[in-house]
Amino acid sequence: MSSLKRFYRNVAQNHISFISGAGEERIHALELESHLATTRYGTFTLTDAVRPSFDLTIVPEQGYKYDRIKLQTHTSRRPGSRRLLPLLVVSVSQEWLFETFLDMLDPLGDTVNVVLETSHFYSGGYRTGIHRDYIDLPVLKSFLYDHEELLLNDGCTGISIHAPGSSTEVRFDEHKLIIVYAQSLLPFEKVLHRHGIVRNDSMQLLTDAEHVHITRSEYLQRLKTLQVTLGIDESFTATR
Repeated sequence: MSSLKRFYRNVAQNHISFISGAGEERIHALELESHLATTRYGTFTLTDAVRPSFDLTIVPEQGYKYDRIKLQTHTSRRPGSRRLLPLLVVSVSQEWLFETFLDMLDPLGDTVNVVLETSHFYSGGYRTGIHRDYIDLPVLKSFLYDHEELLLNDGCTGISIHAPGSSTEVRFDEHKLIIVYAQSLLPFEKVLHRHGIVRNDSMQLLTDAEHVHITRSEYLQRLKTLQVTLGIDESFTATR
C-alpha cells in the first residue's frame, strides 16, 4: 500500500497554504472541507493532526498490536548481524490518548532522555530531531502537560522518550500513534489494559495507506517554546 503523506496548513482558518503529494486528485473544495472536518469514526475520535485518505481506505480504530523491527548489531563473532526488537503499536481515541501516552512512560524509569521530532520545515518525508538527556520523568510530564495541545494536534510534531542505557523507547509520533520499542513489552501492555485498550492483531493503521497531516503556522513557534522549556540548545537540522 501507498504510505504517501499530504500536508495541509491552517485548515482551521479555512485556508490551505500548501498541499504536497504525487497524483493529487481533483476534489471539490466543499468535499475536502467536510472530510478534513470529520473527526469521529464510530467510537473513535481523531485529534486535529491527521486524517485518513479521502476514500477511507483505512478507517481509524482503537487497539494495539505487536510487531518487530530489525536492529543492526556488531559483535566480534557476528559483525553486521541483526536482532529483532519487539514493539507495540497503539491507536487510542482522542479522549484518552494523552493520558495513556503519559502513563506509558512510567515503565521507562525515573530518569529519561527526550527527542523532539518535526517535519515542519519540509513538505515531504524529511524529519529532524534534537535531544535532551537525563530529565526527571515527573518534570518531563509536567512540561508535556503544558504543551498538550501542540503534541496532540500538530501533524508535524512528534516526541520520543528513551530509557537511558537501553533500547527501550516510547514514541508519540506525528500520526498520534504510540509506539513502544522494548525487549519486554509486558509492563507497557499492563498500562494499556488499565486504560481498557485491547489487543487487535487485525487492526489497520492510518500509516498503512495514504493519509493527511494537518498543521498550523503557529505550531512551529510552540514547538520552539517546548524546546526551550526542555532546556535543549540544539538547532533543528535536516536529516533523511
